[in-house]
Amino acid sequence: MLAELSIRNFAIIDSLSVSFKKGLTVLTGETGAGKSIIIDAIGLLIGGRGSTEFVRYGTQKAEIEGLFHIHEYHRVYEKCEEVGITITDEMVVLKRDITDSGKSICRVNGKLVTLSVLKEIGQALVDIHGQHETQYLMQPDKHLFLLDSFGDKGFKKELFTYEEAFKEYKDISKQLSELSRNEQEIAQRIDLLEYQYEEITGANLLEDEDIKLEEEKRMLGNFEKIHGHLQDAYHSLYGEGKGLELISSAMADFSQVAALDESLKADEEQFGSSFYVLEELTYKIRDMFDSLEYNPERLNGIELRLDEISKLKRKYGSSVKEILRYGEKVKKELELIQNKDNHIEELKAKQSKVVTKLETSGKKLTKKRSEIAKTLKKAIQQQLKELYMEKTEFEVVMERTEENQFLKTGMDSVEFFISPNQGEPLKPISKVASGGELSRVILALKTIFSENQGITAIIFDEVDTGVSGRVAQAIAEKIYRVSVDSQVLCISHLPQVAAMADTHLHISKSTLQGRTVTKVLSLKTDEKVHEIGRMISGVEITDLTKQHAQELLQLAETIKKSS
Repeated sequence: MLAELSIRNFAIIDSLSVSFKKGLTVLTGETGAGKSIIIDAIGLLIGGRGSTEFVRYGTQKAEIEGLFHIHEYHRVYEKCEEVGITITDEMVVLKRDITDSGKSICRVNGKLVTLSVLKEIGQALVDIHGQHETQYLMQPDKHLFLLDSFGDKGFKKELFTYEEAFKEYKDISKQLSELSRNEQEIAQRIDLLEYQYEEITGANLLEDEDIKLEEEKRMLGNFEKIHGHLQDAYHSLYGEGKGLELISSAMADFSQVAALDESLKADEEQFGSSFYVLEELTYKIRDMFDSLEYNPERLNGIELRLDEISKLKRKYGSSVKEILRYGEKVKKELELIQNKDNHIEELKAKQSKVVTKLETSGKKLTKKRSEIAKTLKKAIQQQLKELYMEKTEFEVVMERTEENQFLKTGMDSVEFFISPNQGEPLKPISKVASGGELSRVILALKTIFSENQGITAIIFDEVDTGVSGRVAQAIAEKIYRVSVDSQVLCISHLPQVAAMADTHLHISKSTLQGRTVTKVLSLKTDEKVHEIGRMISGVEITDLTKQHAQELLQLAETIKKSS
C-alpha cells in the first residue's frame, strides 16, 4: 500500500504530506481545489511524463516522494533485484524531482535510476485509471498475464514446466546459430581464438602470480627502509644492556616475588612465555636481516613480468585469475567449433526432444487457458450485470501461434474484446472509446483482477462521472470491493462513493501571503455528513440533506458488514 506521500513545490502545492491507510480512501472537494493534482503527482512518481509546468512558480524544482509497504512475495522484488536495488523491511521509497529546466532525477530506495526503471517499478506498485487513461488493462500485451493470473496451482505448475523447456530451447537455438555461421566467419573466429589461447598459455601464468609479484616488488623497492628498520629493531633487542637482557633481569626479579606470593604464579608463567616469544622474534629478525639481499636484476625482472601481465589484463581480464578463466573459455569454444559437425548433430537431436516437450506442454497450456477464459468470462459477465450492463458482452479471444513458433509464455496470444451495446460487434477493449460504459467495464475487470494482479494501490480518478442513481450505488459498491484486496484511492463527485470510504480526505485551497495553497483534511463522522451533504445538494445544506447523507453512511456500513 501507499503509506505516505510527500509533495513540495508542485503546481499549486507548496508543501504537502499525506498519510494513507488500507482500504478505500476517497478524495473530495470543490472543483479546482487540487484533487487531481495529487493524483498527477502520484502519476509522475511512478514514471509519468514530466513538464516544467509542474514546478511551482518561483521555485527551482518540484519534489515528490512516496513510501510503499509491500508483501514479501510482491513481483517488485524481482524488478528491483534486476537493477541492483535492495529492499529492506518490505518497504520501497520512490522519489522524483523535476527541475525548472525540465530535467528529472529519479531514485528508488535512495539509488539513482533512469525514468524507464522508475516507470517499470512504479507501475508494478500503482495502477491509475481515469476518464481518459486506463493503464494496465488497456494494454493488449498484458492480457495474457492477467488471464494466467486467474489460473489455479495446476495451471501455474504447467506454465513453469513450459518456461523451463523454453529456456532450454532458446539456449540450444543460440548454440546452433553460432555453429551455423558461414565458413569465412568460422575461419576468422578460429584464427582469433587460437591467437588468444596461444598468447595466454604462452605466458605460463600462475594463479595469483600478479599479487605475489607486486608484494615482492614492494619489498625490493623499499630495501633500504626495510634493511635499516630491521637492523635497528634487532640492535634494540639483542646485546648487552639491550631489551632482551633488561626483560630477562626483570623476569628474574619477578620470579623472586612469585616465589613468596603463590597468587603470582600464573603471572610469572605469562611473563616467561612473553619473554620466550620475544626472544624467538628477535632471532627471526636477525635471520631476516642476514638473508636480506638487494637484487636490482630481480626487481627489473619483476617489473618486466608485471608489464607483460598488465598487457594481458587489458585484453582478457582485470586479474590473472580472470585471464586464466578466459583462456579456459576460449579453449572450450575452440573445441566446440573445431568439432562443430558432431556438436550440431547432437544439438539438433536434443532440440527435437525439447520441441516435442514444448508442443506437449504448450497444448496443455492452451487447453487450460481455454477453460480459464470461460471461467473468467462468466465472472466478468456477472460483474457487468451487477453494474447494470447485462447487455454488454465480454470475450477472451485466443489465437494459436504458427507451427513450431514458441513464445516465452506458450503458444497463445490473448486479447480482451467487448461489445458495450447489444447488436454491436465485439471489438478489442483497447479500441473502445472512453466513456461511462468503458469505465464500468474497467471497474468490472479490476474487481476480478485486483486480488491476482499484485498491484499495491489502485487509483480511480473521477471514473464515476456521468452516472447517477442505482448505477452510482453499484459503482460505489464495486470500488469498495476492489479495496478489500488492494488499497484504493478514489477522486469522486458521487456521494454514494464517498459514503463507502474507510478514509475520507477533503481537499481545499486557500490564499496565504498572496499565494494559493492546497490543504488536505481527514474528515471525522460529523464532517463526513456535512461534506456528503454538500455533494448531494451543491451549495445549500439543509437538515433534509444531512439526513440523506446520514442514511447513505448507514447504508454503506450495512453493505460493508454484509461483505
